[in-house]
Amino acid sequence: HDRVLAGFAGTAADAFTLFARFEGKLEEHRGNLARAAVELAKDWRQDRVLRRLEALLAVADRDLSFILSGTGDVIEPDDGLIGIGSGGPYALAAARALVAHSGLDARAIATEAMRVAASICVYTNEHVTVEVL
Repeated sequence: HDRVLAGFAGTAADAFTLFARFEGKLEEHRGNLARAAVELAKDWRQDRVLRRLEALLAVADRDLSFILSGTGDVIEPDDGLIGIGSGGPYALAAARALVAHSGLDARAIATEAMRVAASICVYTNEHVTVEVL
């Protein structure tokens, strides 16, 4: 679906497995992001192979955003902002501050938040591609 963005943190092979499963759920539920996220989380908890995967998925559309955790949790933030990976907490904190105290648009907030995270976390680089829904 071209209305949903997804990203991952963790091992690439595990993440691609989860991406494939998530895409299947998204198709099955006709692009309903919340339903697809919950159904993937159910599978994640019940399937022995999936339970061993070490990855996080961040998924979002224009209205909703979720983090799907390695334990099968579906986390929906109150403010719609999500961050995963080693620099995720830094980028998330920066984005929240920018939303509250600047007039920047979403693209500028995401770019600046990643720049801040990259300046703090050695595992986060500042080469960012921003996709807008």
